[in-house]
Amino acid sequence: MNKYFTIPLFTLLTTTVCFAQENTTAIDTLKTKGQDLQEVIVTNHKNPASVSRSGIKAIDLPQSIQVIGSDVIEQQQPIRLSDVIKNANGVYVGSARGGAQESFWSRGYDMSANNMFKNGFRFNSGSMPEVSSLEKIEILKGSSALLYGNVAPGGILNMVTKTPSFTQGGEVSMQAGSYSFYKPSIDLYGPLNNSIAYRFNGSYENSESFRDVVKRERFYVNPSLFFKISKKTEIIVQGDYLHDDWTPDFGTAIIGKEIIDLPRDLYMGAKWSNGTTKQGTFSGLVSHQLNDNWKLNFNSSYQDYSRASKGTERIQPSADGAWKRPLGQTQNKEQIIAEQLSLQGNFKTGTIKHQLFTGVDYENSFAQAYTFVFDPTTYGEGNIFDFENFDQGGAIPNAKNTKIAKTETYRFGVYAQDLISITQKFKILAGLRWSWQESQVKTTDFTAPITKITEAGKLTDAAFSPKLGFIYQPTKEVSLFASYANSFTPNSGITVSGEAIEPSIIDQYEVGVKKEFWKGLFTTNITVYQITNSNLAQMAEFKADGSPNNDTNIKTLSGETRSKGIEFDITAHPIDGLNIMAGYSYNDMRYTETSGLKGSFIEGDRLARTPANTANLSFFYTLQSGALKGVSFGALGSYIGKRVGGWNNQIDPDREGGIWDREVPLDGYATIDVSAGYTWDKFSLLCKLSNITNELNYTVHENYSVNPIAPRQVLASLKYKF
Repeated sequence: MNKYFTIPLFTLLTTTVCFAQENTTAIDTLKTKGQDLQEVIVTNHKNPASVSRSGIKAIDLPQSIQVIGSDVIEQQQPIRLSDVIKNANGVYVGSARGGAQESFWSRGYDMSANNMFKNGFRFNSGSMPEVSSLEKIEILKGSSALLYGNVAPGGILNMVTKTPSFTQGGEVSMQAGSYSFYKPSIDLYGPLNNSIAYRFNGSYENSESFRDVVKRERFYVNPSLFFKISKKTEIIVQGDYLHDDWTPDFGTAIIGKEIIDLPRDLYMGAKWSNGTTKQGTFSGLVSHQLNDNWKLNFNSSYQDYSRASKGTERIQPSADGAWKRPLGQTQNKEQIIAEQLSLQGNFKTGTIKHQLFTGVDYENSFAQAYTFVFDPTTYGEGNIFDFENFDQGGAIPNAKNTKIAKTETYRFGVYAQDLISITQKFKILAGLRWSWQESQVKTTDFTAPITKITEAGKLTDAAFSPKLGFIYQPTKEVSLFASYANSFTPNSGITVSGEAIEPSIIDQYEVGVKKEFWKGLFTTNITVYQITNSNLAQMAEFKADGSPNNDTNIKTLSGETRSKGIEFDITAHPIDGLNIMAGYSYNDMRYTETSGLKGSFIEGDRLARTPANTANLSFFYTLQSGALKGVSFGALGSYIGKRVGGWNNQIDPDREGGIWDREVPLDGYATIDVSAGYTWDKFSLLCKLSNITNELNYTVHENYSVNPIAPRQVLASLKYKF
C-alpha cells in the first residue's frame, strides 16, 4: 500500500469515516437528554468557541473571536463561503483565481495557504467549500500558532459542520435562482439507539452564471455518527466528500494598469475549458472526561484533495486589444494525515486558579504538482474589442506532462498553555510551543532523453514560539488585554528552483478591550495590533525559465513586512429572533525591508490586495409572536475599500524612474443584500435579493485573473422540516 494513502490508526480502529470536533462533550450530553440545540446567538463571550481549542471563554482570551452562527447562515441563504464571510469584520475575498477557489485575507495576510480549518483540522483551500453542512464559522484573529502551528499571523478560519442529535428530525430544501441555479439538499438526524446518534447532509448543485459559458455542477455528502460510550467517554466520527465540476474563468482584461470596460457577461476563454475538484476527508474525535476537572482528547484525520483544469487563461492583450489566448493545464494533489492529542484541566496552586491546555500534534503532507506544456502554446486569436469575430480555434489541443514535483512534509509540535487567574480581575495567559518541520522535494523531469529524478536535500527547521497575554477585568462584563506572540511559520510550497521554502519568523503585539452589556446580549470588541513578518512568502511571478507562473505552489520570499491596524466589532441579540453584527477594520500592511536590488519590492509600498478600510453591517429578524409570527426579514451590507491589484511595483534600473510601475488601482465598493421570508407549520419560504444596487467591481489575482463580482441576483429557498 502506498504509505501516503494510509488512513490514520483511529480511523481504522473505528472503521468509519469522520471529522473531529473540539469541545463537543457538553453539547452532545445535552442532546442525549433530548434537547435539540439550535445556535441563536451570534457571539457569546461567556462560552468558549471550539476554535480556541482550550475551552477558554472568549472574554478571557487576549485576542478577538468572531462566530457566525446557524441562525445567520440560514437566514442569509449563502451559496459560497464568501457569502458568509461578509458578516466577518476585516475578513474579505482577495481573489477568485480562475473561478477555481476563493482566497480569504485577514489583517493583510492570505489565509488560504495554511489558515483554513474544518472542525479543527487544516483544510486544503483549493476548493470551493460546501456551506449547506455548516453549523457555524469561527474566526480567531491574530496569532494562533501556539495551538495550531504552521499558520500565518492574520488569523484562522474554522468551519464547523453540523453534528448528530438524539432528537429525531431533519429537513429537505430546494434553492433556485437567477442564471439557472438550482440546488436540492437534505439534512437528516436522530438516534439509532440510546447511545448512538446519526446525521446525514447531502446536496446537489447545477448552475450557470452571469458569465457566458461558465457553469458548475457539484455534489456533496457528509455522514456522521455520535457514540455515547459511557458517561465519561464520547466518540464523534464524520466524513465528507465533494465532487465539483467547474468552468475556468479568468474574467476580463487589463491593459497596462487599466481594467477594460467590457460586458460583464463576456467570457473570453475557450468554450471547452474545464476543471474538476475532488476532496474527501475522514477523521474522528475521542473525548474522555477523566474527572470533573480533567479532559483528554484524541483527534485523527486524513484528507485527500485533487484539482485538475485545462483551458485558456491569462487575459493580457496588447495595447490595441490584440490577443492570442495562452493555453494552460494544471494538476495538483495533496494527502494530509494529522493526529492531535491534548489534555485540558483546571487546578489550583494555593489561591491561584489554573486552566491548563497541553498536547502534541503531528502532520504528514504529501503534495504533487504537475507541469504541462502545449505545442503550440496558444489557441485562437483576435481582438478583445471585436470578440464576435475572434478566432475561437479548432480541435481541443493536448498537453504533455513534462515535470512532477513531489513535496513531502513532516510537522510535529509540543505545546502548553496556562490561563492563570491570580485574582478574579487579573489573569495571565502564558504558553510555549516547540515546532519541528522537515520537508523534501523530489522532481521528476520527463523532458530529458532519459527521465531525470532530482531529489533536493531535506530542509529541517525547529523553533520555540512563546505567547504571553495579560487580562484585566475590572468587572465581569469588561476585559482589557494585551498580548505578545512570536511564531515560527514554515512555508508550504517550493521555490522556482524546486527547493523547499524557508520559514518565516513573526512577532505580533495586540491590545484591546471587550465589553458586554445586558448579560451578554450586546458585546463590543476593540483591538489594535502590529505584526512584523521577517520574510513573507508569496506566489512567484515567474518560473525559473522566465515564463509566467500560474502554479500557486511555486513561491518566493519577498522581504520583511509590517501589518498594523485597528478593528471594532459589535454583535447583539437584544431580543429573541434578532441578530445584529457590525464592524469596521483599518489595516496598513507594507514592505518594511527589501534587498533594494533589481527585481525587489519597494520599501514603504502597500501590499497588493490589502484594502485599508473594510466594514460590515447586518441584521436578521424573525417575528416570534402575533399575527405575523414566522415572518422574517434582514439585510447585509459589506464594504471593501480602495486597494491595489496586480503585482506590487519592483525596482528596475533599466526602466524610466528606476521602477517597474504595474500596480492596478481599484476603487472601493459596497454591496447590499436583502431577504424576507415566512414560516408556517413545517414549511418555510425565504427569498433574497443580492447586490441590490448592481454594483460593479473586481477581485484581482495578480494581474491576470480579473473577475467581476456578481450583479443583482434573486434566490429563493423552499424548505420542509420533519
